[in-house]
Amino acid sequence: MKPAPRGAALPPLLFFLVFAAAWQLAVVLLDIPPFLLPGPLAIGAAALENGPALLSATAVTAAGALAGFTLSQLAGLLVAFAFAEWELVRRAGYPYAIFLQTVPIVAIAPLIIIWFGPGFPSVVVVSFIISLFPVITNGTAGLTRIDPELRQLFALNNATRLQLLLKLKLPHAVPYLVAGARISSGLAVIGAIVGEFFAGFGSSRFGLGYLVVLTSGQLKTAYLFAAILASTFLGLAIFWMTGRAGDALLARWGVEER
Repeated sequence: MKPAPRGAALPPLLFFLVFAAAWQLAVVLLDIPPFLLPGPLAIGAAALENGPALLSATAVTAAGALAGFTLSQLAGLLVAFAFAEWELVRRAGYPYAIFLQTVPIVAIAPLIIIWFGPGFPSVVVVSFIISLFPVITNGTAGLTRIDPELRQLFALNNATRLQLLLKLKLPHAVPYLVAGARISSGLAVIGAIVGEFFAGFGSSRFGLGYLVVLTSGQLKTAYLFAAILASTFLGLAIFWMTGRAGDALLARWGVEER
């Protein structure tokens, strides 16, 4: 990923300011009740008033998302290696990997809570399940879509399976793995918040998902919008960190992103 040119952030920032001003003006002119649609000023005031709670909830959700994201990278890479090395394993296991992507998480969330209990462990499991599939599918694609001529070259030089994996397949798969990690990072945040919808944490320690449910039930709409914005910024932060780490990894391996 090439670095953004200087001033690239200016157009999005200007658009946001214009959008926020139009939003605030519409709320005032149309006299929309705050419990239906608060203006940006009311949302900012709610965020400042509840700043400590928002920061604490963001930290809890970030911990769950990062734990699920890390587990998905490790497990997904191992599964991708197995799929790439043994075709029979890929044929037998790939449908179940697709199952993880297609099954409605809301349908199995109660089972996860029964198995792992309410709170942080269940949140991590939900985040892990939602963010796993991109790692598997991108890793498998990168490890298997090798130029046949390069395979023949390694075979002519009597390369072992380990040498083929470390010197050909893995360098070729790095851009795919980086792309999968970027997709997975956003899904991990979504998974953590969805997990908190069901698992919660309690009255003294909770994440953004639990805060969203709590404020919506109490019709604290401005506070609800502040929690949603905090969730958005958390997702952007984790995605940005993953992108920077991916850029460093691509530079280290001396490959270009595909």
